[in-house]
Amino acid sequence: MNASHRICLALALAAASAAPYAAGPGQEADVDAATALSDTNSRAMRGREIVPPGVILNLKGKQRNLVWQGSYIVNTTGCIDCHTHPTYSPGGDPFQGQPERVNAEQYMSGGRQFGPFTAPNLTPDNAGRPAGLTREEFVQTLRTGHNPHDPAGQILQVMPWPAVGKMTTRDLYAIYEYLRAIPSLPDNPNPGP
Repeated sequence: MNASHRICLALALAAASAAPYAAGPGQEADVDAATALSDTNSRAMRGREIVPPGVILNLKGKQRNLVWQGSYIVNTTGCIDCHTHPTYSPGGDPFQGQPERVNAEQYMSGGRQFGPFTAPNLTPDNAGRPAGLTREEFVQTLRTGHNPHDPAGQILQVMPWPAVGKMTTRDLYAIYEYLRAIPSLPDNPNPGP
């Protein structure tokens, strides 16, 4: 091995050993683009698979990849547990050992009560806006806990907006896009605990 080969080998070994520390102390290295893309795609594919049966989506004019990512978030993080009452159709409650069947008739129409608070209807209004909010109002509400349609100073209670608000803007846009695609329903006629 000549001198130039030894230098190249030494540089390659130095670069390889330094790679885990390239982000600096206390920081994680960035995930490569292929890994990030595959994770996004796998979430979108799973989101498409888990739209509850009976929930017919309107995909016209929607960004489908965002819709599927939003479905993944909404249907895996507990959004439906608060904003769908009851969460499961009769005979479809997995907590009773039954095959899961989400209540499509009241899907995301609100109605779950927490003491004096009732989870709101998040289905699109007549203008296609989830909960009557524009996308920017929706993101701002989840970031600050204040719905611009509520009186000044009123903050969402029970809703875990401090945690949800830490999601990426893309995740919040995905939730919004999915909610735009679900059927519009009136407020849940049978609110309850």
